Amino acid sequence: MDTSRNNRRVIDTRLDAVRQHARAASVWLILVVFWLLLSGLYTPFLIGVGLAAALAVTAFAVRMGLVDEEGHPIHLGLLAFFWYWPWLVKEVVKSAWQVACVIVRPSLPIAPRIVHFTPSQRSDVGLVIHANSITLTPGTVCIEASRHELVVHALTHQAAAGLGAGSEMDRRVCRVEGTG
Repeated sequence: MDTSRNNRRVIDTRLDAVRQHARAASVWLILVVFWLLLSGLYTPFLIGVGLAAALAVTAFAVRMGLVDEEGHPIHLGLLAFFWYWPWLVKEVVKSAWQVACVIVRPSLPIAPRIVHFTPSQRSDVGLVIHANSITLTPGTVCIEASRHELVVHALTHQAAAGLGAGSEMDRRVCRVEGTG
């Protein structure tokens, strides 16, 4: 029994090391691409200086503990982001239109309310994405965010109805986070 636990610990330690190296390599690659885009000059010397500078910055960032799961979340579903962002933009435009209608025609029902719900996200990054997405959507503002509860102010019944665990936004953020 102890042998299997020790083996599991060794495997977990090795996986953590591989993930840390993958994050560092990703940071280095992003810095190199950024350097090349901003440089505009592609002589062997300047490319070499860019590679060395990116390596030095990456080494400093790793040494400072900045290249971690929170600071560089490569574990997120990047493909899901490509589906999430257009959907979020559509929701922002749709909500902006609804709020504009409420402002222009005061006879429309305005029913401000506070909504409490438990988010489905498991990581801090997923929770922040969810809370910020709610705040970006006109007519809703995330007032408080914790692992156990999101507190949201909604301007209308319709805005409040679109919130909560299991909502479309909650499911999509879980997919981006990699848990849904």
